[in-house]
Amino acid sequence: MEKLTNKEEEVMHALWRLEKAFVKEVQAELKGQDLHYNTVSTMIRNLEEKGYVGHKAFGKTHQYYPLVSRDIYGKKFMNDATRNFFNSSYKNMVSFFAKEEKITADELREILEMIEKNNK
Repeated sequence: MEKLTNKEEEVMHALWRLEKAFVKEVQAELKGQDLHYNTVSTMIRNLEEKGYVGHKAFGKTHQYYPLVSRDIYGKKFMNDATRNFFNSSYKNMVSFFAKEEKITADELREILEMIEKNNK
């Protein structure tokens, strides 16, 4: 699975929210970005070439839909980030967020409870 650019990820998030959409609908979903129709269309075609998006033809227009789920992409991204930045250690990753004060002790307790429930 090829890594997406930030803009491609934004388009994918729009498609995941919409589930299926024409280019104009994706363009409208990308609020505040003021991207030209042709730019969005090109990004969607690139995503299709990379295997992330499929389409259904309606004459000369296409309705696009995700071929890769948000969950599958998220797992790949998190696994890659953990490997690349935390030496494949989730402990190191959680420690990083704790040191950066991005996670609270209460949230860590909740995570421990989830782990203990899953191990039973």
